Amino acid sequence: MTFAFYLFSCIAILATAMVVTSRHPVHGLLYLVVSFLAVASVFYVLGAPFIALLEVIVYAGAIMVLFVFMIMMLNLGPNVASEESQFLRPSVWVGPSLLCLVLFAEMIYVVVSGEPSATAAASEIDPKEVGVALIGKYYLAVEFASMLLLAGIVAAYHLGKRSLPDETTEEAIQ
Repeated sequence: MTFAFYLFSCIAILATAMVVTSRHPVHGLLYLVVSFLAVASVFYVLGAPFIALLEVIVYAGAIMVLFVFMIMMLNLGPNVASEESQFLRPSVWVGPSLLCLVLFAEMIYVVVSGEPSATAAASEIDPKEVGVALIGKYYLAVEFASMLLLAGIVAAYHLGKRSLPDETTEEAIQ
């Protein structure tokens, strides 16, 4: 399991570095999904399967859909549409696909090998404990996170909003 931990950690670090250095937002999103899956795999290897599941559902699912909608709402223009057609080339998908294949093979190995992780016997965390912690002790942090997500949606809407013809003439007069 130590090998699996280090492999998943290296994939997460590499994918996150690719997110930061990627020039295209869609490529960055693909690498971000790989990074989230690698972090979820690290949680699973460390004996926290529930946290790994939450990582996949919340981050790789919901947050990534939010990012995709934000990029779609930005509507960057016709030259971006021609660039988007180039995203379908196989050379663009090679990096994320290889990282996903390595992650998938490693996940199968971890599940099939059946080796218990080093911390599996330490303690089990059930969904009730997570819910009580989020609503009780970390209530304010959860509310701040939701406000931050709402601010991101509103900002993406205003950045992508096109001005109406009446608005441009009123601005030109003033």
